[in-house]
Amino acid sequence: MVQIKTPEQIAKMREAGLVVAAIHAATREAAVPGATTRDLDMVARKVIADAGAKSNFLGYGGFPATICTSVNEVVVHGIPDDKTVLKDGDIISIDAGAIVDGWHGDAAFTAFVGSGHAPELLELSRVTEESMWAGIAAMKNGNRLVDISKAIEGYIRRQPRPGTGKYGIIEDYGGHGIGSEMHMDPHLLNYVSRKRGKGIRLVPGVCLAIEPMVSLGTARTEVLADDWTVVTTDSTWSSHWEHSVALTEDGPIVLTSPDCGKAKLAEYGVTTAPDPLG
Repeated sequence: MVQIKTPEQIAKMREAGLVVAAIHAATREAAVPGATTRDLDMVARKVIADAGAKSNFLGYGGFPATICTSVNEVVVHGIPDDKTVLKDGDIISIDAGAIVDGWHGDAAFTAFVGSGHAPELLELSRVTEESMWAGIAAMKNGNRLVDISKAIEGYIRRQPRPGTGKYGIIEDYGGHGIGSEMHMDPHLLNYVSRKRGKGIRLVPGVCLAIEPMVSLGTARTEVLADDWTVVTTDSTWSSHWEHSVALTEDGPIVLTSPDCGKAKLAEYGVTTAPDPLG
């Protein structure tokens, strides 16, 4: 069952989304050479506490931290700790969430630690982020779930990869519904699968976390012995971008973007709905 939200519930999700946006801003600033991933987690905890919100990551399925910190070849679900010290030239994907009055927000971004990053890493993050926005732009009333998958995959496939080969679109993980729980139906693939069909029709009240994950090599992953950390099987580095998005009668609202996604979606000819918080 896909949960359809009321305008009032979407407004609560917007509140949670703004907490997530604040976590992103604070952890992006803190992701510097010499910082540990535990340091970033403590920054996120303070933002959540100061906002009077709750973490939806901490304790989820036994997860022991407030954010996921996925460095270099780690795709998703990296656990913050004192041993992982960020170095100049690293990339890190930070996935964060928050709950306000029982309603969830969830978003991720890729940050560059220090300087001197190879052009192919800069392009990897750009391609992943832009594919997310292409997917968000396809979240239109009357479209089907597969239209989002098609937009994400299509954008990535059209990009020339630096060097040889193709970008690896991670297959084992994807987007999802979000609302009164962090992970809900429907599951959203970042590529088109004939086996999955067209998926649900997109109508006002549908809320999705749209999150492409892309590597410089394989699409295959494996889970490490901690039962959380997901890495690429060929150790190529990866990028992860995500926003929570609500569809309304007036179009999409990017709940975890400070401006509701207005500036980026304008590039795709899409007008966002008004901010429910005014």
